[in-house]
Amino acid sequence: QVQPVESGGGLVQPGVSLRLACAASGHTLDYYAVGWFRQAPGKEREGVAYSSRTDGSRHVADPVKGRFTISRDNSQNTVYLQMNNLKPDDTAMYYCAAAESILFDWADPDEYDYWGQGTQVTVSS
Repeated sequence: QVQPVESGGGLVQPGVSLRLACAASGHTLDYYAVGWFRQAPGKEREGVAYSSRTDGSRHVADPVKGRFTISRDNSQNTVYLQMNNLKPDDTAMYYCAAAESILFDWADPDEYDYWGQGTQVTVSS
């Protein structure tokens, strides 16, 4: 089984960029659909972006569309979340998750099998 490990979070000012990385141990991420989620204090975990394991399709949630991009580097066994023009509302713990099966709803956390520990992103002036 795969174990996702997130990195790249931090404290940044509004308008700057961050790139989060999801590396994997135990198995190659090629075999998994990968999703990025975030959870702010007092809020539910929400899907941010998704990369299919089968057809190369990608999805980005509406609140971050045009600012966030998901990509894979199979040579590094890593999935990235590029976040541009960060806003205070983007402040949250960001999680990487992997799924073995074809997903019906990529933004549903219950459809994922393996989760990382998360990396904190704080956007504040």
